[in-house]
Amino acid sequence: MSKVNYAALAVAVAIGLATLAPAQAAVPKDMLVIGKAADPQTLDPAVTIDNNDWTVTYPAYQRLVQYKTEGGKGSTQVEGELAASWAASDDQLIWTFKLKPGNKFDDGSEVNAEAVKWSFERLMKIGQGPSEAFPKDLQVTVVDPLTVRFTLKTPFAPFLYTLANDGAGIVNPAIAKANPADEGKAWLANHSAGSGPYRLDRWQKGQQLVLVPNPHYGGAKPAFKRVTVKIIAESATRRLQLTRGDLDIAESLPIDQLTALKSENKVAVNEFPSLRVTYLYLNNGKAPLNQVDLRRAISYAVDYQGMVKGILGGNGKQMRGPIPEGMWGYDVAAQQYSLDADKARTALAAVKDKPASLNFLYSVSDPNWEAIALSVQASLATVGINVKLEKLANATMRDRIGQGNYDIAIGNWSPDFADPYMFMNYWFESDKKGLPGNRSFYSDPQVDALLKKAVSVSDQQVRTADYQAAQKIVIDQAAYVYLFQKNYQVAMNKEVKGFVYNPMLEQVFNVGQMSK
Repeated sequence: MSKVNYAALAVAVAIGLATLAPAQAAVPKDMLVIGKAADPQTLDPAVTIDNNDWTVTYPAYQRLVQYKTEGGKGSTQVEGELAASWAASDDQLIWTFKLKPGNKFDDGSEVNAEAVKWSFERLMKIGQGPSEAFPKDLQVTVVDPLTVRFTLKTPFAPFLYTLANDGAGIVNPAIAKANPADEGKAWLANHSAGSGPYRLDRWQKGQQLVLVPNPHYGGAKPAFKRVTVKIIAESATRRLQLTRGDLDIAESLPIDQLTALKSENKVAVNEFPSLRVTYLYLNNGKAPLNQVDLRRAISYAVDYQGMVKGILGGNGKQMRGPIPEGMWGYDVAAQQYSLDADKARTALAAVKDKPASLNFLYSVSDPNWEAIALSVQASLATVGINVKLEKLANATMRDRIGQGNYDIAIGNWSPDFADPYMFMNYWFESDKKGLPGNRSFYSDPQVDALLKKAVSVSDQQVRTADYQAAQKIVIDQAAYVYLFQKNYQVAMNKEVKGFVYNPMLEQVFNVGQMSK
């Protein structure tokens, strides 16, 4: 109880302090300051699969295509960014892209077909999370200095849309020459080498990242001469600094603070329909959660509606399986687990190897995660499942998840392109276990076959049938606990103009087009 009171006191103090100073006073007009809860993990687009990192990497790099903005709103359709045009063969196996002339990396060198080829070959050679969005047999050839060709051995329905993904960022090949030992991998973890509107100037771990304009950027000159990402772990402090004018944007604020900010009306609180989901990884790969009855018991013991109403303040909805509402392939008739203590106890009674306790990993990366962890611990205890919570640094938690060294863990996921592939293939393919996406270490040959088939054809109706058939199996097997999808809310200085939210790019700000 005392923890709750101290937290409430801290928020109350922050509210009181916020009223002592005028809003939007501190940050100059030609600068933008974003407050985030945690440092990036890495800034290498061939390695990062974390939206938190993309706040920096997305504006630092360009891609062949980008998401369209239509009527001031983000779209899931794509248009050329580096590409002036493209064409696909009738069988969708050969894709040819013509590049726009005049785009340059931040050292002044040209963005050409060789750079595109090298970037994709490097991505596939590194073989980490971002490469999972592309066919493993992808071949890239240079036709001429401004023409590049991709050849696929088998059809891959989402291919064009994957090219707007952060992992498809085009990297300056000069980095490999400057760092021959590892082709720049270590250097790119902490620096940028792209052709986007901004480049990373410096990163003071735990404090801030500073972006400055790319002097050779081929597009319109950005409005801000500096974009600073400040690392502020406490949400109450981010909120205070926003209302005081020390921040222009505050990310990852809890619902109660966003509600209070709305009532104060000193800053803008924007809300957007989202495909971002929060879910629990149940480690299917090792005992004791390799037992389906135990996973079902957990799924029936979770208080989904309590989380939506209490933790989210109604700002979300319970998931109905892995494909969220708003994504094509969503199945309104899919089985949905609900809090049912009797069903949970019945499933638990069938478990042969009952655990003395289960560990539950979470971090401070999301302000809701601790409340969710406490809710899960309390509700599982009522049916006889003991849960021990482990609060870790986000990087440590991700390492543990990647190694499969956990029982239960929590995560958020938002799609990088508008295709159920992002939820189904990533989460369930047996060759994507660990951080690439299959974080429950799930494996089922029938599901693998359905998922492979779903990307081999372009007919959306056929693909929907395959995805829904696979979804039915994984829901029954309780591979994950599907908690909720929530609207995206972000608080910002009312003077900030031009922000466009894209459901594919949560925590990414189009700083090249924004102004004050």
